Amino acid sequence: MPGKFGRGQEYPVIIVGAGGCGIVAALAAAKSGARRVLVLEKGEKPGGNTALSTGLIPAAGTRFQREAGITDDTPELMARDIMTKNGGQADPAIVTHLCQVSARLVEWLVDKVGCDLICHTDFLYPGMSRIRMHGPPHGYGAELIEQLQATIDSDPRIELRTVTPVEALVQDESGCINGVRTAEQIVTAQAVILASDGFGANPRMVREHLGEQIASAPYSGCQNNTGDGIRWGIEVGAATSCMDAYQGHGSVAAPDGPLVTWGLIVNGAVLVNREGNRFGDESRGYSEFAQEVLSQPRGEAWEILDNQVYEASLGTRFDEVIHAGRIISAPSLDALASATGLPRMQLTQTIEEVRLVRRGEKPDRWGRSHFASALNTPPFHAIRVTGALFHTQGGLVVDNHARVLDKTRRPIRGLYAGGGTAVGISGRGAKGYLAGNGLLAALGLGVTAGCNAAECAT
Repeated sequence: MPGKFGRGQEYPVIIVGAGGCGIVAALAAAKSGARRVLVLEKGEKPGGNTALSTGLIPAAGTRFQREAGITDDTPELMARDIMTKNGGQADPAIVTHLCQVSARLVEWLVDKVGCDLICHTDFLYPGMSRIRMHGPPHGYGAELIEQLQATIDSDPRIELRTVTPVEALVQDESGCINGVRTAEQIVTAQAVILASDGFGANPRMVREHLGEQIASAPYSGCQNNTGDGIRWGIEVGAATSCMDAYQGHGSVAAPDGPLVTWGLIVNGAVLVNREGNRFGDESRGYSEFAQEVLSQPRGEAWEILDNQVYEASLGTRFDEVIHAGRIISAPSLDALASATGLPRMQLTQTIEEVRLVRRGEKPDRWGRSHFASALNTPPFHAIRVTGALFHTQGGLVVDNHARVLDKTRRPIRGLYAGGGTAVGISGRGAKGYLAGNGLLAALGLGVTAGCNAAECAT
C-alpha cells in the first residue's frame, strides 16, 4: 500500500524492490534478527522478473536431488558448469559463493519459508552436467512469488509498500548510506538493499549498453525494470561490471509471446529461417540464440517439430503455447510448408539432413551433436518465433556479503545489492547465460544481503 511514513521513523533495513530478490532479502533479514524491515515497490504488486520466469532455481547437493536419484552433484561441479558457459568472465568468487549457498537456499525456502519446491527432472538444460533445477511443482515464477508473498504478509516484522517508488539514496556526511528518498519524504535506515532488478525496460540504457539490435527486439521482462538501482549506485560511487550482459531468448512466439520453452529444442526440434534453412547450433543455448534469430530475414524463424517432440514436451510451458493457439500443424512436411509459407523443397531437404545426422551418416554442418528426434513422426508442427530480451545481467559490483563496492573495490557502507541491480554471473554479452543464472543470483544474493544487512543493523 502507498502512503506517508511517520516522522522520525528509522528502519533497521530498507529494501528497494519486491521481486524475488527483495522478498527473499526481507525474509532473510527478519529471520536474522532485524526487528523491522521495510520493502518499497514502485509497481502495484510484487513479482518483478521472478513472477515472469520459470521459477526454477539451480542448486547442487539438495535432498530433493537425492530423492530424485541425483547423488553426485556438487557446488564445485555447478560452478565449473557456470564458468565454462560464461567463458571465465564472471567473478569466480561470486559464482563459488552462490553455488555453495544454493542447496541451503532451496532447503531454507522449503523448511523455513514454507515454499513448495521440487527437483524438476524433465530434461537436462544445455550447459549443465547434472539435473539441478528446483521450483514449484506447477505455476512457475508466479507461483513462487505467491508462496513468498504469503510468508511476508504473515510476518509482522516486514512492511511491504507498493506504488511507492524510490527516487534516490541518502548518504550521511561520512558517505554511509542511511536511507532513501521517496516522492513524499526521506526514510532512514541502518542498511539499504537495492533489489530493483536491471534496465531491460529502459530503451536508452539498453541501446547504450546492449546495442541497437537488442534495443529493437521485444522485451519480455517486467516493465518496472528501468535501471533505477544501478543509476543510484553509480551516483554514490559504486563500480559496475559486465553492463553489456543480458539474457536473451531465441524462441518467443511472434509477435508477442508466449515464451516457447527451449525444452522443445532439447527434445529434438530445430529452427529454420524463412528460406527453410537452419542457421546455427540450436543446442548452444537460448540466450545467445536470440541474436541469431534476430539476424534472420524479418528477425524471425520457424520452430519445426514432429509429434514425438510435441508429446515429449507436454506438461511443460509448452502447454501455454498450445493454449495460445500459436502452433500450426499438418499431416506432412509438404503440407506444413504450404501452411507456413516456407519453401517446400528446402524445408524437406533441411529435415532430411537432420535425419542423416541423427543416423550418424554425416556430421551436422552447424556442430549440433545431439538430436533427440528424427523429426519423422507425423503430424508435423511449426511455431513462428522471434528473439527477445528477457533481462539484463550487468550491474553494481558486490562482494560475497552482497555489499556494494566502489571503484577501489571497497564496500560502500550501508549499501547492499542483489538481483538485476548487482552484476550477474553470466560474464559479458548473451552467450554466457546458463539457465537459472538470473534466479540463482537474485535469490542467492537476496538471502546473503538480507542476513548481512540485518547483522549490520543490530
